[in-house]
Amino acid sequence: METGTVKAGGEPLWTGLPPGLLRMRRMLLVVWLGLGAVVVALLPGLLAGPVWALFALLPLAGLAWGWVLLGRNWRSWRYAERADDLLISRGVLWREETVVPYGRMQLVEVTSGPVERHFGLASVQLHTAAAATDARIPGLHPAEAERLRDRLTELGEARSAGL
Repeated sequence: METGTVKAGGEPLWTGLPPGLLRMRRMLLVVWLGLGAVVVALLPGLLAGPVWALFALLPLAGLAWGWVLLGRNWRSWRYAERADDLLISRGVLWREETVVPYGRMQLVEVTSGPVERHFGLASVQLHTAAAATDARIPGLHPAEAERLRDRLTELGEARSAGL
């Protein structure tokens, strides 16, 4: 992606997160709430009777609700590289848009925990002088995360040298 790319009308060209992040989060949701449903069904079912096993419907309802919410949250994440800064937008009910000027970036990290590595994902963490403005882009393909890190580092060095 070319830095500073804009659509007609001056709107920045936004990039969404890959679907692998949604798959990973939904898999974790199914594992944890699925285990919870089994435990909630077995313990009361064995100790107090089969009617009490219906409490397993609560974690299953949470799973269905979480499935939808994770999809909405995933669709809300996006980022755009502009000429002088990086925009990160996220949130469904409370929209949050972070603007990180390239010249203010001090450190750009690419991280990938064991679950992220299993799903072939990585996150880009941006650190600035003010701790409140640190920004993160989760769930990128490792190649895109490294490209973004290198590009942001290059632009950060160029902008800070001009100060």
